[in-house]
Amino acid sequence: MSKIFAQGLVCPLDKNNVDTDQIIPKQFLTSVGRDGFAQAMFFDWRYLADGSPNLEFVINQPQYQDASILLTRANFGCGSSREHAPWAIKQSGFNVIIAQSFADIFFNNSVNNAMLLITLSKTNIDLLFNRCQQGPQQWQIDLASQEIMFGNNAALGFSIDPDIKQRLLSGLDFIGSSEQLDTDIAHYEQRRKANYPWLG
Repeated sequence: MSKIFAQGLVCPLDKNNVDTDQIIPKQFLTSVGRDGFAQAMFFDWRYLADGSPNLEFVINQPQYQDASILLTRANFGCGSSREHAPWAIKQSGFNVIIAQSFADIFFNNSVNNAMLLITLSKTNIDLLFNRCQQGPQQWQIDLASQEIMFGNNAALGFSIDPDIKQRLLSGLDFIGSSEQLDTDIAHYEQRRKANYPWLG
């Protein structure tokens, strides 16, 4: 059964090794809240020294305004393990990132913030960038069938961990997934107390 997780405009960020210091610079990490990070995303790339937008940076270009799918290269999200990085990306309107590879901590933080991260081979990433060179792209992500759909019956499959897939389809983070086991945990604790009362 089709399950469109996301659909929208694709922004091609043609860079390898984009680290979390670039995704959200350190001066924006003073807040412990989760809101207000959209303007900080890629701040050093998006803005010139005088504070005006850098129109050469892809995300600022008019044809990519309101993009919701970010296409990039290898080792995205490397560097320090700041959860602010996926917060900033998601608050900027992106809920899918497609790359050749991701840093592990960034990957897990992103998934736990209900973002879909798709890993593809270099060959397929090159293919997608070639599509973007033909003009702005509107894609659909069918998570149930694990396909990136380009229109005109063209699609590209992708792999995903079954547990991550189920959590994203259910709209659950790690804590939400654990809470689904509350009944089983309560039964276990009851049996434990009955069998080993001296353990408290």
